[in-house]
Parts: sequence; structure tokens; C-alpha cells
Amino acid sequence: MTEQQYTNSLINEKSPYLLQHAHNPVDWHAWGDEPFKIAKEKNIPVLVSIGYATCHWCHVMERESFEDPTLAAVLNESFICIKVDREERPDVDSIYMQAVQALGQQGGWPLNVFLTPDAVPFYGGTYFPPERRYNLPSFLDVLQFLINTWTNEQDKVEKQTKAVVGYIRQTSLREKSSATSDDLGFDGEDKAVELFEKHYDPLNHGFQFQPQNKFPPSMGLSLLLRHYHRTAHNNSLTMTENTLKAMKFGGIYDQIGGGLSRYSTDHKWLVPHFEKMLYDNALFATALIETYQVTGKEEFASYANDLFQYIDRDMTSNDGAFFSAEDADSEGVEGKFYVWTQEEVKQVLGRKTASIAIPFYNISEDGNFEGNNILHVTKGPETIAKETGMKEVDILRELKTARDKLLEVRSQRIRPLLDDKVLTSWNALMISAMAKTGRVLDDADRIQKSTRAMTFVLSKLRTPEGKILRRYREEEARYDGYLYDYTATATACLDLYEATYEPHYIQTAHELMLRVEDKFSNENGTFHETASDGEELLVRQISGYDGVEPSGNSNAALTLLRLSAYLADPTLALKAEKIFLNFSEELMEYGLNSAFMLQALHLHLGGMKEVAVIGKRNDPTTEELLNTLRKGFYPNAVFAFVYEDEVENAGKTIPLLKNRQLVNGKATAYVCRQGACLAPVHSAEELVKLLSYE
Repeated sequence: MTEQQYTNSLINEKSPYLLQHAHNPVDWHAWGDEPFKIAKEKNIPVLVSIGYATCHWCHVMERESFEDPTLAAVLNESFICIKVDREERPDVDSIYMQAVQALGQQGGWPLNVFLTPDAVPFYGGTYFPPERRYNLPSFLDVLQFLINTWTNEQDKVEKQTKAVVGYIRQTSLREKSSATSDDLGFDGEDKAVELFEKHYDPLNHGFQFQPQNKFPPSMGLSLLLRHYHRTAHNNSLTMTENTLKAMKFGGIYDQIGGGLSRYSTDHKWLVPHFEKMLYDNALFATALIETYQVTGKEEFASYANDLFQYIDRDMTSNDGAFFSAEDADSEGVEGKFYVWTQEEVKQVLGRKTASIAIPFYNISEDGNFEGNNILHVTKGPETIAKETGMKEVDILRELKTARDKLLEVRSQRIRPLLDDKVLTSWNALMISAMAKTGRVLDDADRIQKSTRAMTFVLSKLRTPEGKILRRYREEEARYDGYLYDYTATATACLDLYEATYEPHYIQTAHELMLRVEDKFSNENGTFHETASDGEELLVRQISGYDGVEPSGNSNAALTLLRLSAYLADPTLALKAEKIFLNFSEELMEYGLNSAFMLQALHLHLGGMKEVAVIGKRNDPTTEELLNTLRKGFYPNAVFAFVYEDEVENAGKTIPLLKNRQLVNGKATAYVCRQGACLAPVHSAEELVKLLSYE
């Protein structure tokens, strides 16, 4: 075992990110009262450095600066230094990210913010190089400037802190909206689609919102599917299909091991930022299986299953929970684990198989990434078959052999870091994706894996009093859950209900949302990101921004709407509407930033259908009705099912099922909409007509 020259207090933490810095010469502290107390006693500023375990530029800055004893000496002498894992503490990260943006800086990670001993920010930025470059000052220059400012120009510090805090608090306030129900319409969805069309890249697919990078737009694609369902606007479906396939066959997707990387550094989806995040893969899988529902094209179901094989193999704990992320770097080099030379591929595969794999994966002698090859696909097996004169079935067999062999050889390489902490909301996203896929594909194993993960969350990350915790690692559950942890778990419970029809999932979702209303409510009907009994920070933020994952308010609206149907409680739908009204300006004018909330609004505006099916055991008609519920794409409906002999018990938990019964002794589907119920039906064809009825 290597003997470490330095060890700081982070050695006692569980976060993989904090543990990465436990042997820096910097005297790091974890976030808490103690370091601020020391800062007050010494009257020196605080450096809060925020990142996450799989952050490439966090690793770079650590190597260049935080492992440098000279820089560490300056930091230890003149600052109290705190490390924060943004994935454990998104509340801290969000506040100080906003502060840095208020100071005119571009946000990102690592996020380095300088605070007064009262935790008020006065200076900040992201990556600082060890020497002046990229038009950035060196980190030492920054430190010396701040030491001088703190010592000799306290008036400037005070003026800056007042301005920044004022901005943060002002932007965190949400006045009660004057909008009414009449102001809510599909205009916002239509405008969002227009913007997607405006930014669509017809050559490489996806959307060019940034000059260089392309991020997976999965929530936006799910919105486009709903727009297509409502309007039959073909371009919404075309953009969705093309973008999903471009990502699946691009370098952003791991062609050998499966799984989607964080983003592409170019417009062609070729060169990824190689880290893989659980939430990206969950949202991508959801968009894939929904596209399969809409189109019936088996390829999209196949893509989703391919992704889940990666999750099963590399991202699932022995207890069935899902890990957070895999790093971009291995052996200190970004992407090293994933890339190949042509010679390597030839040696591994042999002449015949290599002759198929090399053109299929576009493997060249010169490579496409620093002399190596990022594997990507630009032509299908049928094209390779035509070019080689082989049968397509033989091409497919060779490609499977190639993939299996390359995966086996790659598994012997030094792997990137696995961030093996379990985060509640990210697990909930993957549970939802798996539950939906299992339901649609009638895959009992996939449903079982989603239920197993939910069992872990509810047993390990929920206290006996009903409080949700944020993070689990090495037998420790810690940090109060945030709004999205609660609402995402509630949504996952509803998705599991529609996959299993086990009533306790409805009950759990309801309990979680009752706690949300108790601990997170704001007087205008929106919800705070943090609980009222949580740690007191500079502000309690309220957000409807759907960034890399849905916002807590977006998910709250969707969950309240669905629960209103199951529980036959229209007051819950009114609570969801209050959320829409308070974010109506954003929804109506620039819905690209609220793609998930627009999905919830789509359900609200579409006249939600409440479907209850009462079935008979071992009955073909019952199975036909169930298949209709489970496989079709009905974004404006919620579904409940129970066998005739279980109606009484199920109705106690799910009022939507209460007093329902077979009609004329036949399996029966009841469809209600906006307080009016249509005549019960007994066939799949009749049910489809009612579900299509507006």
C-alpha cells in the first residue's frame, strides 16, 4: 500500500470526490459549520471548491494546483478550504453557481468560489490554470489578488457581497403569478417545437444550441413525441428518430460496452466527453422506449435494451441499486479506456472478423482521436453485406463476435473510476425508465430489476418517519433529500404501479407528496428545492429549470396530476396548475428550458383520461385490454388495473378502482375524462377508440 505524504480531514468522508482530495497538501474541510467557525476566528476568507468524482477538469485542476505544495501553502495560510461534492449537495452548488454567474463568469465545474466567513460570495470562477493561459489568470495570481483585497480593501469586498447576495435573493423570489387558467395553452409547446426546428442540425441531427458541444436532448425528444401525438406534425417525429439514431451510432455512445456519454465535443456526435452519467442514460432510455411505442420500430426497443445491458453489467450494485457515474479518464488520460488502434483490432479479431468490424466501426490507420479510433457507425450491416458480397445474417454474426471479443479484451484494461455512490433521484429516473420499458416490452426481468432498485431506495434511503435521504455509500445514508429526490421517487412509484399494478406504490407516492407539501411548499403554490427543516443557507431556491434532469417543480406537477386521477382528488390537479401558472412566462415563451414541465402541462391541457380495467383471470379479453394499456403511447392517460376478486381491497388505496366491476361478466374498461365517464367497453378496439377520443 502506498504511503501518503499528506492526509487531510476528507479521509473521513464517503464521497468518492472528496476522497480523491483526501491526500492533497491542501488542508481541505468538508462542508459544515466547523470550517466557517475557524474562518471567523482567524478572520480569513473561505475557498469553496465544488466538483464531482467524474469531472475531467476537476482532475486537471487537482493535478496542477491542489497537489502543488507551494500553492497549498498559500491556501492553507490565507484561506479556509472546503471541498463540496455537487452531486451530494446540489443546494450548495446551485447557490454558488448562481453567484459566479452573477459575477459575470461562465458556470461550470470545477467551481471555485471565495466567501466571507459568513458564507457570502465575493469572487469566483471555474478552472484556473497554474500559469496564465486561455486568457485566464493563473491560480496563484488569483489567490494573491484576493489576499491583498481581503487585507487592504474590505470596502470592495463588502460592496461586492451586498450586490451578489441581493441578486441571488432577488432571483430566488417568485412573486405570485397573476396568470390564470386561460393563459395556459399549447402555445408554449408549439413555440418550443419551433425553436427545436430552428436549431435542428439536418446533417448530423440533434440541436445546435452551443457553438461546439452537443448535449443529449432526451427530455426535449420526449416532448416532441407528445407534440407529434397531438398534432401529427411529422417533423417532430422525424427530428426525434434521427437524433436518437445519430446518438446511438455516434461516438457519444459506447459501441462496444453500451451506454451514453455526457456530451459530444463536436457537432457530429463523434468525440464524446467520455464520462457516463446515470441520469443521461435513464432519460435516453425513456426517449427510446417512447419512440418505440409511437413508431412500433423494433430498433428503438433494441437500443434501449442494449443500454440496459450496460447498466446491469457495470452500473448496478449487488443490492440492485444503481451507481452514479463512470469517469472520462483512466490512467490520467481522457478516453483511454474506450479507444482503439486499427492494429489492436486486427490482433484481437483476426483477419475475417476484422475485415467486417473495421469498416462497420469506421476504424482507420490514422484514427480520429489523437491517433486512436473512437468507434462509430455510419452504415448498417445491410450495406456492409452488399459491399462484401456476404449475407446480412453472416455480417451480423461477425459483428456480434467482434463486439464480444473487443469487450472481453477491453475489460482487462484499467477501468475509469466508478462513482459508486447511490443517489436517490438518479436511481428514481432509472427505475422509471426500466419500469416503462419492462411494461411496454412485457419484460418481467426488467420490471423485477426496477422493483429491486426501488426496494433499495425505500429501505435504505427513507427513514421510518418518511424522510428521504439523498445519498447512500458504504452502509451510510446521508443528507436530507431535496425536492427532486422526493418527486422523482414518487413518479418512479407511479411508473412501477403501471408496470406491476401493486397498489402500495400509489400509497407510497401519495405519502411522499404529502411530505413535499408539508416541508417544501411556498405560499404561491410552487415548491422550494430544500425542506423547511433543512440546513439554512443563503436562500431557499425555487426552480422550474429542466437542466440535465427534470426540476423538482416539474416532477411535482406531473406527479400531482397523476395522483389526482388515481386518488380521485381534483384538488391535486389544481395544485399542479398552480405550478404551471407560476412558471407560465417561462413555459409560454422559452419552453426549451422547461421541456419536462411542458410534458406535464401537455398531460394537464390534453384532458387527462382516467382508465380503469377490471379483469378476469386466465381470460384472453383481459390480456388484450392489458396489452393495449401497456404497449401504446397514451401521454394523456393514467391506467389502473385489478382482477375482479381484488377490487374491494385495491379500491381502498386507489379510489379510481373503487366500486368498479365486470359488466355482463366480461372484462371491462372504464374511461373517464374531466369528470365525465364514457360507456364501459369490453374490447381492445373499443378501448383504443376511447383513448383516441378528444
